[in-house]
Amino acid sequence: MKYLDEFSNPEVAGRLLEEIARTVTRPWAIMEVCGGQTHTIIRNGIDQLLPEGVELIHGPGCPVCVTPLETIDRALAIAARPDVIFCSFGDMIRVPGTAIDLFGIKSQGGDIRIVYSPLDAVKIAQENPDKQVVFFGIGFETTAPANAMTVVMARRLRLSNFSLLVSHVLVPPAIKVIMDSPAHRVQGFLAAGHVCTVMGTRQYGPIVEDYSVPIVVTGFEPLDVIEGIRRVIHQLEEGRAELENAYPRAVVEEGNHAAQQVINDVFTVCNRAWRGIGVIPQSGWKLSERYAEFDAELRFEVTNIVAHESAQCRSGDVLQGLIKPNECGAFGKECTPRMPLGAPMVSNEGACAAYYQFRRTEVVGIQ
Repeated sequence: MKYLDEFSNPEVAGRLLEEIARTVTRPWAIMEVCGGQTHTIIRNGIDQLLPEGVELIHGPGCPVCVTPLETIDRALAIAARPDVIFCSFGDMIRVPGTAIDLFGIKSQGGDIRIVYSPLDAVKIAQENPDKQVVFFGIGFETTAPANAMTVVMARRLRLSNFSLLVSHVLVPPAIKVIMDSPAHRVQGFLAAGHVCTVMGTRQYGPIVEDYSVPIVVTGFEPLDVIEGIRRVIHQLEEGRAELENAYPRAVVEEGNHAAQQVINDVFTVCNRAWRGIGVIPQSGWKLSERYAEFDAELRFEVTNIVAHESAQCRSGDVLQGLIKPNECGAFGKECTPRMPLGAPMVSNEGACAAYYQFRRTEVVGIQ
């Protein structure tokens, strides 16, 4: 198809939406597993343009949002130390811990630095040999290769003052948990194209077979998302469950071998806690024994920190697609971007942030 060569063409969008409307004969619920896609959907009103009965459910597609509270508290404990320069991407700065956030630590005199590449943190470690430099390495499979390269470079440069606080999570185990839940309503998935540029599409094949659920890999432009929805709808209406790649300009079946190689060298699969969801077996990465000397949790002895989520915050239900953000009683009241209860309200990919920014005070879709 040539649809996706014309990202800003409203006529193409109209044709796709008309085809979806002609195809739909019954209600369907589709989950996007990418916060970038969620923001595209809400910003452009895609969910409001779909035929009545087609619901888009927002899944755990924001790595900042699923980072558990205890990991945030560990980051805060490390960042508050006078001998530490704590480096992070900007979207972690306002994520609340139990009592404070990184912005608050900075206001108290902590050396918190926003970087635009993980390797910037390695350079900072070179330039500050009298300080311990820690990079907050979070994300899905997408950011893992660059984060892995930080410890590879630190070893090559013999930097004893650099470490990585790791909170990497993997998408396929989360999809399985959603499908195993008796409360789920998901009948098809839009998979995140950026994850698949690294890992390829093969890991989704067994999920399609085991759960008989369509999965379409797609991108982040409005037409990418609409095309992905179109393909899922066709499969559902035809009684098919297949894995399709609607993002071939960036994704190939085998993924990026070089990226996978550095990931496999630096990380090992582990059980990982997801904020508001709990521990999902084999759903994350941690530093392998070969690179354990660069593990910030071990270096600063913060592994024993335990935290408890706010009883008011229903981010776990939002991340599992059980409710829309504005169905949380605290949304826009006790929880705002200025005073957030949970990460989804302040992350650039958070569903709550999208609903708040684009004034979605009423739920759209089937309830």
